[in-house]
Amino acid sequence: MASVILKNLTKCWGDFIGVDNQSLDIQDHEFLVLLGPSGCGKTTTMRMIAGLEDPTDGEIWIGDRMVNDDLPKDRHVAMVFQNYGLYPHMTVFDNIAYPLRVRGTPKGEIEPRVKKAAGQVELIELLHRKPKALSGGQRQRVALARAIVRTPRVFLMDEPLSNLDAKLRVTMRAELKHLSRELKITTIYVTHDQIEAMTLADRIAVMKDGIIQQVGTPDEIYNDPASLFVAGFIGSPAMNLINGSVQDGYFVTTGGTKLVAVSVPDKPDVVLGVRADDMRISEEGEGDIDARIYAFEHTGEATLLTVQWGTQRVIVRGARHLRKEQGEIVSISLGSDHLYLFNPDTGKRIRG
Repeated sequence: MASVILKNLTKCWGDFIGVDNQSLDIQDHEFLVLLGPSGCGKTTTMRMIAGLEDPTDGEIWIGDRMVNDDLPKDRHVAMVFQNYGLYPHMTVFDNIAYPLRVRGTPKGEIEPRVKKAAGQVELIELLHRKPKALSGGQRQRVALARAIVRTPRVFLMDEPLSNLDAKLRVTMRAELKHLSRELKITTIYVTHDQIEAMTLADRIAVMKDGIIQQVGTPDEIYNDPASLFVAGFIGSPAMNLINGSVQDGYFVTTGGTKLVAVSVPDKPDVVLGVRADDMRISEEGEGDIDARIYAFEHTGEATLLTVQWGTQRVIVRGARHLRKEQGEIVSISLGSDHLYLFNPDTGKRIRG
């Protein structure tokens, strides 16, 4: 097993910068998720670690060795892609065994290693089948077993669950989580799905425009966002971001409503962040501000109210038994313990 260290890593294509001078220290046995929207540089970063892209500048270390000049096959990494990449004419057994045969593994070692890897992803009963006879989840498990059988130092996973339906993604997330703890192999996982990131990661590196915006545990990323981008990207629903100012120790909305006390100096332009979970719904006149319901959604385990505050809409989470009608007036209260202020020009967090 091995740590992975990126030092001032940059990738350019002409004038376009895909990854911009990024450094990251991924610990041995850690499950790190590169999270961000399409085009942010997360897959490019992974491909450079794998040796499929050459960095324009910077260093890539796997364990105690700089691997910039090593061929992909010599980096001792295994990659699992969004598309399973299985050979349709081969059985599950032969698909899993293929990387061992390519590397000249003695025949006597191949069968026990294949069966061990297949057992770890619950494929023993399917070794005789071909990919066309498998479900999407089973095919993805074959791809995982093919990576496991090599006993790599590092796993690289590029959106491996994207082609699965919603229910199967939940199941496979649990299997990946269990497998990562069992195998104890350093794993770098790329996704744009923040639910995957929050549920799988030991740490998350949030990327935007080729730059890592924040690195932290899921709890740190969710509860202590460093920037407007991270605050708005993490969470379902996303954090509410309300424009206004700080006047005499209070946040005042753009429409002039004094909303809540804050502990920062007066500022003419700020953005207040508050999550849907950190607001309370009550009857008209009982809370901090009255607002008209723009939309009411019942999700089963909770309710979501989208309310109109002047020109801005805010989402509030309510109890699952709450029932309200569109157009009705409700009152919303904000707790002072979970409020976030940001500079709208720089996007950076303002701390009291």
